[in-house]
Amino acid sequence: MKLDLFKRVALRVDLPEHGLRKGDVATIVEQLPGKDCEDGYALELFNAVGDTIAVITVSESDVEPLTAAVIPSVRPLAKTG
Repeated sequence: MKLDLFKRVALRVDLPEHGLRKGDVATIVEQLPGKDCEDGYALELFNAVGDTIAVITVSESDVEPLTAAVIPSVRPLAKTG
């Protein structure tokens, strides 16, 4: 499932080392071809007022496209570490 640049996606997994949780919304900023493994993406995540809170890389299977059947929600930033 190739997703386009600047498409918004949801995380399918928790990433506690980044303070991120399953369902957090991110924007694809780069497509990353896998060498002997799964392709991936560089993602940028923003807080509710539009400030960047993280830029991460994930495997393609760690994200899913947003659809009209979901409602984004607000949560406090998780602590990292």
